[in-house]
Amino acid sequence: MSSTLPLALRDSRTMLRRNLLHARRYPSLTLNLLLTPIMLLLLFVYIFGDVMSAGMGGGAADRSEYVAFLVPGILMMTIGSTAVGTAVSVSMDMSEGIIARFRTMAIHRGSVLVGHLLGSVVQCLASVLLVTAVGVAIGFRSSGATVVEWVLAAVLLAFFSLALTWIAIGMGLISPNAEAASNNALPLVFLPLISSTFVPIDSMPGWFQPIAEYQPFTPAIETLRGLLLGTGIGHNGWLAAGWCLGLAILGYFWATAKFNADPRR
Repeated sequence: MSSTLPLALRDSRTMLRRNLLHARRYPSLTLNLLLTPIMLLLLFVYIFGDVMSAGMGGGAADRSEYVAFLVPGILMMTIGSTAVGTAVSVSMDMSEGIIARFRTMAIHRGSVLVGHLLGSVVQCLASVLLVTAVGVAIGFRSSGATVVEWVLAAVLLAFFSLALTWIAIGMGLISPNAEAASNNALPLVFLPLISSTFVPIDSMPGWFQPIAEYQPFTPAIETLRGLLLGTGIGHNGWLAAGWCLGLAILGYFWATAKFNADPRR
């Protein structure tokens, strides 16, 4: 055990470095996925912002109020979009044979997945920082959030990215090629569109509200809004923590089982 842990840490650090270098050398995938939330942010603020804010407030348009409402949802969407790149990257490694080569080398077996996991979380958080900077540039301001609330918001973003990354790794492992991985991971992009990212849940049709309210993204978005804007969190905090923990555990066991049982590529 004493010799296994240093080996695992060393090899995981090496795999993390490999994945970050790979992302730096081939940034087009990350940029393409990152452009989607940024374009949606700009579109809904500058094209639909007055209409959306007037509809939500039931009175005069207030674009700044809608920016504050929209940015937390876009941040969670950014994590989902970036995780799609992880599914594609894992699938490419599997189909191109590099994983088969790693299996023959004297490296810690789990470090391959850990490298993808940590690399994706780093990219997710970097993407969130970039989108946050865009949000601040167009008028987003936190309403008196304390240092503790900012720390909790950062923990939520990191935990959510960790959970979605494990799911994305599993999706990449079951995909025969990069195109299939991209298609399999589409729910990570689609679910934010039917959450409270763009409009409040109570403005949706009654039959659809439970679907939007209890899917993974809405509780995380509402919790982030509560931390940054001082709005009520209610049961959303527990729901967000439950979804993050459940998805992380599910994704971990799914990904590791598939990785350990699939030596054919």
